[in-house]
Amino acid sequence: MRAKQLIFIDDSGDAGIKAHSSSHLVMAAVVFNDDLVAEEAALAMRKFRRQLGWTDDHEYKFHNTKKDYIKQVLRLAAQYDFGVYALVVNKSRFDSLPKRLYNDTISELLRMTPLKNASIKVDGGSGIDYSKRAISYVRKNTSTKAGQIAEIKFADSKENVLVQLADLVASSIYRSTQTGKADHKDYIAILKRRIVEIRQI
Repeated sequence: MRAKQLIFIDDSGDAGIKAHSSSHLVMAAVVFNDDLVAEEAALAMRKFRRQLGWTDDHEYKFHNTKKDYIKQVLRLAAQYDFGVYALVVNKSRFDSLPKRLYNDTISELLRMTPLKNASIKVDGGSGIDYSKRAISYVRKNTSTKAGQIAEIKFADSKENVLVQLADLVASSIYRSTQTGKADHKDYIAILKRRIVEIRQI
């Protein structure tokens, strides 16, 4: 049986331009070109979760987890073979933002990611109707060739530890934009050997 490409996508920041909105929107893809390696990475993350004394449904979240634990799990995950592709949208460069910035950013991320019959899981989704519309929009605007995407669906991060890894990766990249924070370089440095491309917009 051939290896299966698995891709997990999450974002950090938001798509707004209000006073309380984030300065950037980061969309990141964690790309495993071998599904067995993905399973091994997921198992290692689950085992580490138990070592921390957490329940099996405890979620890795960058903003809700002790930063020392974040660094440890990133070091653990980075031992496995995956690639990171990301888009960083600096919202200060725009007078106005597209209405579908979130979906547009996913579409652009997939255009820059080498796809090989990929099974893609995107964090979130607010209901079945929204998910269907968003996936239809992304498929239409990604303009992929036949065979590049096997499936794309929204997934609940609570049920998928590799979607949680995508959260940690996206948030690590977002933190690197916050140059006023003492740890802004720490997390992305751990991921350095896994980063294939981070594109600034």
